[in-house]
Amino acid sequence: MKRKAVSALLCMSMVVGMLAGCGSTDAGSAGSTASADTPYSGQKVSIMWVSNSSMDGINAVVDAAEKELGIEVDVEQVPGGEDGDNVVKTRLASGDMTDLLSYNCGSLLASLNPSEYFADITSDYADKLDENFVEAAGVDGTLYGIPASASQAGAVLYNLDMYEKYNLEIPKTWDEFLANCDVLREAGETAVLGTDGDSWTSQVPYLGDQYNVQAADANFAEDFEAGKTKYATSEAGLESFQKIEDLIPYMNEDHMATTYDDGCDIMMEDGAAHWIILTSALSNMYELYEDDVNKLGCFAVPGRDAENCGLTVWEPNAIYMNKDTDNSDAVKAFMDFYVSDAGLDAFTGAELPNGPYCIKGYELPEECYTAVKQMQADYFDTGLNSVALEFQTAVKGSNCAAICQELASGQTTAAEAAAKYDEDCKKQAVQLGLNW
Repeated sequence: MKRKAVSALLCMSMVVGMLAGCGSTDAGSAGSTASADTPYSGQKVSIMWVSNSSMDGINAVVDAAEKELGIEVDVEQVPGGEDGDNVVKTRLASGDMTDLLSYNCGSLLASLNPSEYFADITSDYADKLDENFVEAAGVDGTLYGIPASASQAGAVLYNLDMYEKYNLEIPKTWDEFLANCDVLREAGETAVLGTDGDSWTSQVPYLGDQYNVQAADANFAEDFEAGKTKYATSEAGLESFQKIEDLIPYMNEDHMATTYDDGCDIMMEDGAAHWIILTSALSNMYELYEDDVNKLGCFAVPGRDAENCGLTVWEPNAIYMNKDTDNSDAVKAFMDFYVSDAGLDAFTGAELPNGPYCIKGYELPEECYTAVKQMQADYFDTGLNSVALEFQTAVKGSNCAAICQELASGQTTAAEAAAKYDEDCKKQAVQLGLNW
């Protein structure tokens, strides 16, 4: 067995922040090869990058932009999570924000009162970006950000060779998925990999089912935030927890002790047919196993409707333009380059994406993961994707992972878990001043 992967703790505020140091780095000024006649030669742009993830992609874009445009870009990395939130809010309030800010979108963006601090870029970029991203990176119909990286999804990674060996087809409904699991279990395979030793992974089947909840009840997110519906009382919502219970008979016997790191090794060593996980796992497996990661495909967590089987997507952080910048022309030029084919190629050349980019018309390079190409063709090109619940409402219980882990262990039922989660969410809803 190869060495263990470094745990990819979830980004975009889903579960926990990844470990990273903070500091300021001049990502591209050293060794710049920009010629004197580049359009913005000698001009400087600063960006605060709030993230714990790899900086390889942004650094590659910065280098390419300096060579192409002559802009000197200073990148200041700030750790994600609560500490990063505090830095951002303090710097905005004091008027000491950089020219650009890379930060969360969705409910966390809305909490910053973006109209006070960020430029309206709707007319410049909205038509070029995926509609779901435009909604997530905007407030009240105004777009404030461009994508800082690619998307990711809560989805089913599956072993392509096993599907061919057992003549299985990608399921379009949950019943079809369980039927595939029956075939695999009868053949002696581990049909579903459970990594419940790390509690955050236990919630991915529930979170990744949001597309199906929304498909069955289009007003679920709005009604949930308003306290009009709950998971325990919504048929579609309860099914998300029921799916975790349905998986128990198909999982590895030691799934309560198996960790995320173990899971990366198990999938690469053909030890399981399916793993319902965030697609950021692809990068971890690639780091250890390189092109072997392409033995895995990807499909959405199936629902009830075979004609409307879609992917639940976590939008990337966005890059926002400080409305008070003194260098708007150079800042805008850098943003234009960032979302151009040249900028995306530079990013991808340094850091392969874990999902499709949110920019219309960009064709993924050949070296991208097989699973990501499937996501692009089956769910983005067809429009069969929607955002995770946390991009639609700020109401999210703090004990979601533990509740789902307890359910996966068989200690509670789906109905009990749903009721516990509703009660967990009520605490935050009250803090937000909502009528629950």
